[in-house]
Amino acid sequence: MKKIFTLALSLFSLAAFAQIDRTKLPEPAPAKEISIGDYEKFTLKNGLTVILAENHKLPTIGWTLTLNTGPITEGDKAGYASIFGQVMRAGTTSKVKEVLNEEIDFMGASVNVGATSISAFSLSKYKEDILSIMTDVLYNPSFPQDEFDRAIEQTLTGLKQSQDNPDAISSNVSGILNYGADHPYGEIVTEETVKNISIEDLKSHYAKFFKPNIAYLVVVGDINKKDAQKLAKEYFGDWEAGDVQKEDFQTPDPISKTQIALVDRPSSVQSVINITYPVDNKPGNPDVTKISVMNNILGGGGSARLFMNLREDKGYTYGAYSSVGSSRYSATFGAGASVRNEVTDSSMVQFMYELNKIKDELVTEEELANAKNFLRGSFARSLESRSTVAQFALNTELNNLPQDYYATYLQRLEAVTAEDVQAVAKKVIRPDNANVVVVGKAEDIAEKLKQFGEVKFYDALGNEIDDPTKVEIDASIKVESILNKYIDAIGGRDAVDAIETLQYSSKATLNMGGQSLELTRNVYQKSPDKFLDETVIPMMGAQNQIYNGGTAKVVAGGQTIPLSGAQAAPLKYLGVMFAERFYSDLGYNPEYKGVMQVDGKDAHRVVLTIDGVTITEFYDVDSGLKVQADLGQSGKYTMMDYKEVNGVKIPFKLVVRSAQIPAPLEFVTSEAKANEAIDDSKFE
Repeated sequence: MKKIFTLALSLFSLAAFAQIDRTKLPEPAPAKEISIGDYEKFTLKNGLTVILAENHKLPTIGWTLTLNTGPITEGDKAGYASIFGQVMRAGTTSKVKEVLNEEIDFMGASVNVGATSISAFSLSKYKEDILSIMTDVLYNPSFPQDEFDRAIEQTLTGLKQSQDNPDAISSNVSGILNYGADHPYGEIVTEETVKNISIEDLKSHYAKFFKPNIAYLVVVGDINKKDAQKLAKEYFGDWEAGDVQKEDFQTPDPISKTQIALVDRPSSVQSVINITYPVDNKPGNPDVTKISVMNNILGGGGSARLFMNLREDKGYTYGAYSSVGSSRYSATFGAGASVRNEVTDSSMVQFMYELNKIKDELVTEEELANAKNFLRGSFARSLESRSTVAQFALNTELNNLPQDYYATYLQRLEAVTAEDVQAVAKKVIRPDNANVVVVGKAEDIAEKLKQFGEVKFYDALGNEIDDPTKVEIDASIKVESILNKYIDAIGGRDAVDAIETLQYSSKATLNMGGQSLELTRNVYQKSPDKFLDETVIPMMGAQNQIYNGGTAKVVAGGQTIPLSGAQAAPLKYLGVMFAERFYSDLGYNPEYKGVMQVDGKDAHRVVLTIDGVTITEFYDVDSGLKVQADLGQSGKYTMMDYKEVNGVKIPFKLVVRSAQIPAPLEFVTSEAKANEAIDDSKFE
């Protein structure tokens, strides 16, 4: 009997197994409404809305005050909002910055200030102490002049660091084309606008916007409602309300047709591509979750279509991505990558292919499932943060969302179909109505980009300019005359020929991550073609670049790296002393390419080809001096402050910009000597 029962059970199991299709993933259970966590909300008499999310797992409390100002136009003082918090946080009428920092550090706490927010965090036992400091900063900021001056100087330094950065240039030009230079989303911070800022502008911003009736105080942590109400009233109840005039947000006009905005960066070996335009994607709109799924499939990560096409399949780039923002005012779509010059047009073909494909064809069920899984996991990970409940509550208030908006997110995500993805793609993906911003070497890519739309040229600040590839060349001007004028300008042929050796020392300061590092550069040259560039970096030691009669190498960290061909070309260029005397004899094939502007002045452009590497030089039209040399990947050198050494002028200031360094380096020479003996062993 037992054997019969066992056999019957086995046959039943086999029959059941046979009915299961193992080639298909099991259907997921229906998504449920999840419990995000409760929060309390109350409003003080002065209009301050307080949102409390209790969390007693750790004995800490965070207080975040957010001002609902809306977008702010900074105009000809663009940049003031970015320094506002630093200056406001730097002291009160009763405590200087150092005292504030000491008190905060003693508690292991923090206080941070921005143009539209103040936040504080501490152990719960210090809640009143930290609130006392937070509200002292809120009510009694002193806006110290020295901190303002420091913030201005740091901002100007940051601008110098980013002015030649292709990604920063792309961002600036994209903002202007999408919104206009006078729109808060299109404004550009420049040296001129920063220098327009006064400390009174910061005080005016404070007086205009720091009002409780447009503010939300989010409290997260180890505190109950009764205590939160008591402390909120005690520390924020006397804050006086006031009228706040918010700006009327101007929605940009739709883009009528795709145009190519090309920013010429002659030293680029890569093109930065950004396909962008404004979109209407407000939080809470019926399409927002569908758009999120769509973008995840299109370009949201390393397994998305753009990445798999342009990187994995074609090998054009290290990464290609897309994004769709979400804002109650205006959001933007962007799709882009940094690609090699020679495949800029091919990359554009693939971008347009993928943008059209997601509109024209249904995504696969596998793609849909993978996108949902990723977004489901991201949402779950966000719930691990103790501040998530409060942030969700604040978003609900600011964007007038339904109270169960986040609790029902997974239900909305699970309901998205392939048809939904295609439908929102047809609304949001507009390759025929886009601004395509390309930052790269116009001479190589401009003509090839015309197939995608009208090509217009812009400078790094978004101003439309003439085609830089159509420079008129005066046939009467010869390269030889430019080079001879340079030799004459630095002292004349006889004086230059008399220089057998040169050696000079210079220093530069690298500002990085709030720290300053002083670099020392010692250069030794011996006629005709021996060269040593010894750069000493704190904590890293010396890096030596050596060129010796045709042999090039880099010595650093105890290792010697021989260079040849294209890798050696920049050292060959630097290593031949006063090589301008005989470029043609060296086989550099100098070509005259017309007049261009360098730092606002006309300069003759001369292009050299050294072992297949293009090097571009610029000679001031008036003085004849060489003012810039663009060595491509090896960096851009700007020469200034020429001074005489043994009858020959050399630049005593050298500004070096390169993708390999995070900021421009300004080397200032302190000592220079000529015709002093240098042993050949220096160049071994």
